[in-house]
Amino acid sequence: MKRFALLTLVVIVTVTPGTGAVAQSRSQVQANAASAPQEQTAPPPAQPPSATEGQTPPAAAAPAGNPETGRKLFASNGCYQCHGYEAQGSTATGPRLGPRPISFAAFSRYVRQPTGQMPPYTSRIVPDTDLAHIHAFLRALPEPPAAQSIPLLK
Repeated sequence: MKRFALLTLVVIVTVTPGTGAVAQSRSQVQANAASAPQEQTAPPPAQPPSATEGQTPPAAAAPAGNPETGRKLFASNGCYQCHGYEAQGSTATGPRLGPRPISFAAFSRYVRQPTGQMPPYTSRIVPDTDLAHIHAFLRALPEPPAAQSIPLLK
């Protein structure tokens, strides 16, 4: 006697104006609903340049992290897909994150409960220690050269 198994695949398509269609499986929708914030908040404001521009913020501002480990985590978690490998950002995909990133507290809050098109990265996906490494990578990025120092721009 032959037995046949019947598999059902449920695909839910969500259309958001300006972003196109996104297909998600039922498990993804349930996981997203469980981790979605209940209330949308405005994105954290960017920090204005300070008098200590180009210097690393004090250790009390953020937990210690390894910039090289952070670079690897930035790539392996897919952050580069929207923000670029050097966190330079793009007007089409995602904002610039470095070299002077927002404070660790604001960074962590935004990664966990983002607004706009960025998906949330819960602590199960990116633990706090990994987030500290990624923030250390963003802090360690060098400042770009001044436009006046580039001969082709003169």
